[in-house]
Amino acid sequence: MRRVTLSAAALLALSACAQTAGGPGVFDAEAGAVIDTGTFGNATMHNTLVMNGERDYTVALAERFDAEVPSTVNFAFNSAQLGPEARAILTQQANWMNQFPELRFSVYGHTDLVGSDSYNYNLGLRRAQAAVNYLVTHGVPRSSLKALVSYGEEQPLVLTQNRERANRRTVTEVSGFLRRHPTVLNGKYAEVIFREYVQSAVPSQDLEGVTAAGLQ
Repeated sequence: MRRVTLSAAALLALSACAQTAGGPGVFDAEAGAVIDTGTFGNATMHNTLVMNGERDYTVALAERFDAEVPSTVNFAFNSAQLGPEARAILTQQANWMNQFPELRFSVYGHTDLVGSDSYNYNLGLRRAQAAVNYLVTHGVPRSSLKALVSYGEEQPLVLTQNRERANRRTVTEVSGFLRRHPTVLNGKYAEVIFREYVQSAVPSQDLEGVTAAGLQ
């Protein structure tokens, strides 16, 4: 009787694992019954990015972007209009992005918790689109702004049901390299830094106060 009891308990445990791991009946289901939810292949992709150096460079440049440029733009309540402060921040972002044409960027739209889920999703999307459109007018190729996503009210910085400016925002992030640029595959990230270094050494053309005689 003891063996029978233990066997029954083991079967119940296996059944519970099957229910948790893949849903009802997966343990006895036919091959292919479990639908891929989008994570299949992530481990291989991660390993490939690490091996060719792309993962490290992406993380390093993402950290540099966060350190050198404000990544967040805020909005007025129920608005996707860019105010003066928002435009100033996006101008800084565009100037930084134009130094690195190899990079791809993601722009995420957010709202506060006032209003319905569907309304806030669309509002967050309009905010992300407004930010992207502004970046494009300042020279950033639209192809570099691949991921444009709205989180709506799902990720508030301040958990409140009231109006909250900090939650009404877009966030810009470095998300990867554009079309697997050769400088990444060849391990020549230094070329990107060197190019920026050379450009920074170009003297500014400040001619204020200089007379025609002084130029002769």
